Amino acid sequence: MHLSFHILIVDDISENIQVAMSILREEGYQFSFATDGEEALRLVDENEFDLILLDIMMPRMDGYETCRRLKANARTQDIPVIFLTAKIDIDAISKGFKLGAVDYITKPFHGEELIARVKTHLELYASRQLLKQNNLTLQENLTHREKRYTTELEENQKEMIFVLTELMEATSDETGQHIRRVAEYSKLLAHYHPGLSIDDETIIYHAAPMHDIGKITIPLDILHKPGKLTDEEFNIIKTHTTSAYEMLRFSKRKFIKSAAIISLQHHEKWNGSGYPNGLKGEDIHIYARIVAIADVFDALTHKREYKDAWPIEAATEYILEHNGTQFDPQLIDIFTEHLDEFVAIAKT
Repeated sequence: MHLSFHILIVDDISENIQVAMSILREEGYQFSFATDGEEALRLVDENEFDLILLDIMMPRMDGYETCRRLKANARTQDIPVIFLTAKIDIDAISKGFKLGAVDYITKPFHGEELIARVKTHLELYASRQLLKQNNLTLQENLTHREKRYTTELEENQKEMIFVLTELMEATSDETGQHIRRVAEYSKLLAHYHPGLSIDDETIIYHAAPMHDIGKITIPLDILHKPGKLTDEEFNIIKTHTTSAYEMLRFSKRKFIKSAAIISLQHHEKWNGSGYPNGLKGEDIHIYARIVAIADVFDALTHKREYKDAWPIEAATEYILEHNGTQFDPQLIDIFTEHLDEFVAIAKT
């Protein structure tokens, strides 16, 4: 039963080691021994122990320092240490407990006491190790299930976004190509933004296509009007931001939550002159600031019912002219530095 238990006995008097081993040998334990603290630490580095019987008074390195080092090492800090002491000294025993010892035994040894205390702490240690292992296994299983569940939820969100963007393409003035290019531009800006992560890139790539989902609520005669909109018609168009937000805002899922924010804020402007809430500067969510540039650049460079496509140079000039008024200056710097990559997407 006890063959797996390995005990280290540390005492500078070899007779004490022999006595302890002879008392415990019938229990079937394995033993190693050391006559000072330094040798004990070397053995602990090279072997796995289930219990350490540690003398307090030793030359070179005493039991206190040995225990302190054991408890400071993540690999050995859980091994139970029982101090061996020649007399009952309350201060010495208290110091041992403060350093992390689990018990103490006085010398000369009483056989039944030594066997009982060693057996108790070995069984406690084994139980803790088993519990720790079971917890790790449980945690691994939970983590695996959580990852699988999260992946399934994210895939469901992506499918829903795909369905909604297909609906948007069929009923609004948005084209599938525009939606996909806006996603690509947005991912590119997020990629080069120093404050955003790979996770942000993924989120904005999947959420950006929903930026104009609210247009499905706009009357088709206004949405597809070839000429200039009246003020009243333009005010109706503006409601696509708030109507989209109302549709999406109750979701707790990251793609949909992000799509709600983007759809609400992507027409806000850096100087506060945008809509629907007149947000200014960094009060506008970074995802919306990114999609604002992506949406305008693509809208300018491609034909719509109410306008012809602009040359890329003219669209680029417009974006740069509105640096700090309509658009975030930091994002415009990224746009300028990587303009060739944006142009390549525009031409697809």
